[in-house]
Amino acid sequence: MLKRYFITGTDTEIGKTTIAAALLHSARQRGLTTAAVKPVAAGCERTAEGLRNDDALALLSECQPSLPYERVNPVALEAAIAPHIAASEEGATLSAELLAAGCQTVFDTNADLTLVEGAGGWRVPLNAHQTLADLAGLLSVPVVMVVGMRLGCINHALLTAEAIKADGLVLAGWVANRVDPDMSRPDENLATLKQLIAAPCLGVVPWLEQPSAGSIAAHLDISTLL
Repeated sequence: MLKRYFITGTDTEIGKTTIAAALLHSARQRGLTTAAVKPVAAGCERTAEGLRNDDALALLSECQPSLPYERVNPVALEAAIAPHIAASEEGATLSAELLAAGCQTVFDTNADLTLVEGAGGWRVPLNAHQTLADLAGLLSVPVVMVVGMRLGCINHALLTAEAIKADGLVLAGWVANRVDPDMSRPDENLATLKQLIAAPCLGVVPWLEQPSAGSIAAHLDISTLL
């Protein structure tokens, strides 16, 4: 089957990782093999094993069979800031080509479903000339967009969808993730998004006090991705 997708979001801190982990969880429930890669992660913590990132660890926990951490997160940066700034301060080199090579090592495992999770939104810079969109372009895989349901989400979602299309990639689907429990008119916003985004909605995730891959997976339908 070998399905591969790039996971992007309408902003940072909108649940991109938990949605990605839930998609992998859903695939595992169907008896499929799974793999994931977070090619660059900022905000890593120093441990006895080296730098570790919570998002990458969450993805790793849903990989079946398991993978070494360094394959899931080949570029780990300590500062919790924009990746290109963290890389510059920490003496690391970021390029779409370098990150694509790291992704390929995970693709080579030939899992039934492989997800590549970006950092932040679609246009997050990697260096002075490239963004994460260039990485998605090199990988040439369809995109799944996570929409953080809060004030401003319609504009952010439509601009992201337009950018994905303009970059020559296919938006395979999107997930509405309720990140603001006090959002005004959530149903009306959701209806507008469904009307204006030309891709299937894979699920609507309600506000959850303690979200987990398993609890979110119950709100997702991955059949169109498979």
